[in-house]
This record gives sequence, structure tokens and C-alpha cells, in this order.
Amino acid sequence: QVQLVESGGGLVQAGGSLRLSCAASGRTFSNYFVAWFRQAPGKERESVAAINWSAGSTYYADSVKGRFTVSRDNAKNTVYLQMNNLKPEDTAVYYCAARHSGSASYNNWGQGTQVTVSS
Repeated sequence: QVQLVESGGGLVQAGGSLRLSCAASGRTFSNYFVAWFRQAPGKERESVAAINWSAGSTYYADSVKGRFTVSRDNAKNTVYLQMNNLKPEDTAVYYCAARHSGSASYNNWGQGTQVTVSS
């Protein structure tokens, strides 16, 4: 099982940028899919972006497409979420999650990092 730690959250004005990091320990991401989720207070958790580590293919929710970019760094065993042109509705706790290529569910989760976008 992969242990995940998110970092990079903070307070930013609308239109600003943040880069979130998801670092893995215990195992590498080489055989995993890694995704970013977010949850705002009183709202359901939603998927934001995902990456197939080995293939490099990516997925983005319509709400963030064109503004967010997910990428990987093999040497650091880290996945990044670059968030540009942030909007107040992006305010949430952001989580990274991983699932093994042989698993149907994301069952490895980080503790989350707060992103707050002010208007």
C-alpha cells in the first residue's frame, strides 16, 4: 500500500495559481493510477484530475480543464497538480489518491491540503 502526503495548499486570490504535490512513500507509483479529488464544506467529494503513471495519459474534470494540469516526476515519485486561474469555487480540501493497476477502487488516500481562493 502506498502512503501519500499532500502539500502546497494555501490562500490565494482569484486568478492566482498554486501547485499541489502528492509524494509517495513505501512504494513507487509505477504500477498505479493517481488522482486528485476535492471536497468543499457541505458538498460531495468530486474528482478533479487523474494520471496513468506508466502511460502518462491524463484526465480532467470539465470544471478544471484548461486551468489545471496534472504531471509526474519519476525521480521524486511525486504527482503534481498545477492550478492556474483559480476561482472561488475551487476552494476545497484537495486529496490525492492512488489505486493499483489491478484494483478497481482508489483505496490509498492522503490526508488532504486546504486550498482557499478569495474573491
